[in-house]
Amino acid sequence: MNNFFYVLNGKKIKRYFFVFAAALFAAGIIYVEKNHVTVFSEESSGAAIYSISTEKKVIALTFDISWGDKRAEPILKVLKDKNINKATFFLSSPWSKSHPELVKAIQAQGYEIGSHGHKHTNYSELSDEEIKKQLTAAHTILTDVTGKAPMLLRLPNGDFDKRVLKTADELGYTVIQWDTDSQDWMNKGVDTIVKRVVSKAHPGDIVLMHASDSVEQTHEALPLIIDQLREKGYEFVTVSDLLQEAGVSGSQVRDQAWLQQQLDIASGM
Repeated sequence: MNNFFYVLNGKKIKRYFFVFAAALFAAGIIYVEKNHVTVFSEESSGAAIYSISTEKKVIALTFDISWGDKRAEPILKVLKDKNINKATFFLSSPWSKSHPELVKAIQAQGYEIGSHGHKHTNYSELSDEEIKKQLTAAHTILTDVTGKAPMLLRLPNGDFDKRVLKTADELGYTVIQWDTDSQDWMNKGVDTIVKRVVSKAHPGDIVLMHASDSVEQTHEALPLIIDQLREKGYEFVTVSDLLQEAGVSGSQVRDQAWLQQQLDIASGM
């Protein structure tokens, strides 16, 4: 009987130990990830914004484009047909330079345009000088093509480190990530894309989608995503609208999805 008591206590202690270890592990990850800044504040020298804290049901649909000319028009048509007047497109500068007519079409529908950089590579692997060169080249081209200097930046592959953030900040950019990843580029099926976005969406969310030729189902999933989010009471806004909603200066903008993912991993969920 005593042995049984000790076994039970041992299991309970073991469980508590793993929970405690998971918490420490998550805290360690957050500490290590200071190079990948996930909280924006007035004192930050650079930060990446994933979502904003608000109780209002506002959400930003964002689309990255880096190559191809087959997917942008169908996606623009869906947005127009669904009366979505606000969305944000992050355009790579080589694509913008070679597809000025599509850039103009995006502008004609009133959508916000941000920079998706120049060369599509991981900028954290570049030297400080090359990071600045890439961002400056993209800025010059996008300003020339659109007639307006971009203020928002989504880095290729969503990759950055503290150096990249610092350089972006010095160039006047706000780095934009996402909380909800549609994973549309994996082409897992319309239903899978819709379910993933709608189930993960939350007030103040930034949703990542693509309009490059690599995505084959986004234009089919998008109408369903829009309809279902509207049924839940969501209003579609630009990323800049979200930042205004947050009153950005001095307020916290958390990477909710990333933090929850790390906690889930650490606790074995």
